[in-house]
Amino acid sequence: MSEPKFTNEKTLSDRITDILAKQIRNGEYPINSRLPTEKFMTQEYGVSRSVVREAISRLKSEGLVETRQGSGTIVLNPQANDVFRLAQFDDNPALGVLRIIELRRGIEAEMAALAAERRSKSQMTEINSALIDIDKAVNAGGDGVREDLAFHLAIAKATGNPLYAELLGMLTRAIQDAIRVTRGNEARQRQLAESVCAEHEAIRQAIEQQDAEAARAMAFCHMQNTAGRIANVDPEYWKGSNKDAAR
Repeated sequence: MSEPKFTNEKTLSDRITDILAKQIRNGEYPINSRLPTEKFMTQEYGVSRSVVREAISRLKSEGLVETRQGSGTIVLNPQANDVFRLAQFDDNPALGVLRIIELRRGIEAEMAALAAERRSKSQMTEINSALIDIDKAVNAGGDGVREDLAFHLAIAKATGNPLYAELLGMLTRAIQDAIRVTRGNEARQRQLAESVCAEHEAIRQAIEQQDAEAARAMAFCHMQNTAGRIANVDPEYWKGSNKDAAR
């Protein structure tokens, strides 16, 4: 079961995830069977262990596998986790990202409002830390994608409603790719990056002050502004890895 070796670093984990997900859904890896070891997959696909681990993490977020102590990575029933799947879009890459943002707009707004009403001190600390981690990652030369997603997941947990965290977990891969595209665009212009930081801070502050209406408005505004930034992207941006992530 040999697959081609990959060289595009930006989409390696996407491709490995797609291959493994397809094999699981096709029954090549039966329910309750074990996926191959990390060492085997690094050799099979010609990628690093970090790429394999990222792919496994994405499969977990899609509910296709789980890691069991002493048993490795176990395949779950794929039909139990296909209730809602995001369709691929046409050749307009911006449309796919904008639809994800549109989907998130209502979710994020209500999520922030509930977090403002219900968050505990420890949950507020987690939200604060997640926001700081974004700046740390960017200052260290990273893209801040994981940290950005962690910030939104921390808010989801603070709602006190586990379904929000589960929903974001189910949409993790699509949201993570959408964040990667939006942050990549925003990083090209200092003014855009600063606007994102200000919007995140406004959400954080509203939650800290337990102002539900302000939190709802700030989160909604953040999604609206993000959509506006994507809608105004130079067409040249939608080439190569950015197009792949958007699709």
